[in-house]
Amino acid sequence: MTRAIPSSGELLPRVGLGSWITFNVGRDPAALEACAQVVQAFFAAGGRLIDSSPMYGSAQPTIGHALARLKHPAALFSAEKVWVGDAERGPAQMEASRAFWGVPRFDLMQVHNLLAWQQHLPRLLAMKAAGQLRYVGISTSEGRRHAELEQIMRTQPIDFVQLTYNPLDRAAEQRLLPLAQERGIAVLVNRPFREGALLDTLLRHPLPGWATELGCDGWAQVVLKFIVSHPAVTCAIPATRQVAHVQQNLGAARGAMPDAGLRAQMAADMAAL
Repeated sequence: MTRAIPSSGELLPRVGLGSWITFNVGRDPAALEACAQVVQAFFAAGGRLIDSSPMYGSAQPTIGHALARLKHPAALFSAEKVWVGDAERGPAQMEASRAFWGVPRFDLMQVHNLLAWQQHLPRLLAMKAAGQLRYVGISTSEGRRHAELEQIMRTQPIDFVQLTYNPLDRAAEQRLLPLAQERGIAVLVNRPFREGALLDTLLRHPLPGWATELGCDGWAQVVLKFIVSHPAVTCAIPATRQVAHVQQNLGAARGAMPDAGLRAQMAADMAAL
């Protein structure tokens, strides 16, 4: 259920945990407890990578609350983002994020949605060289700015790229995913379920026979198996606030995986629904 980060060989589970929307719960005690239980279940099921951003409302302190409750699990792979147009404010923002999480340093820092990347990226690379970060990346979402992202991947020494990819959003297959393999760049996949809209559509239909052959217990595992079976994809990061869903999501990384022929059939069948 793991795949190697190309730049280091470090292994990561193929399914991580996102925090967009689901962890933006403010100070609501019941919601904070639900999120803490999700994080606990995530680590119990073998998860490592948790991803967040200053853009995600209160998600960062929510993650920090959960990690403190769990006494900061050693398995954590912390993935954050810098997201500010004034690059001079980047260090202060990253330090605030680190304090929210309660970690000594982040494993991965990404420039969120390519915002001011020309200014942020040199600083992140210098921080990596100084041991203040372990990996550097760039993120985008919803299929935006692929041409610019491709140019960054071709010219900059980044370790990770984060992008949108699922059975309906497949533009990354054309150039970005092959380029990631060529350049040795790890790929994180966001919006695997289109923020739930994809599953809402699929759940109106019975599972195809090939889903049973893959050992899928529902459409969420079908979608995730399609994503993480692509040879360029390192880790998908679905977000949830339900323990049952995080357990199901991590289960998608286990068992049989589709080959290229079955992946093509899966995509065609789901696009037709």
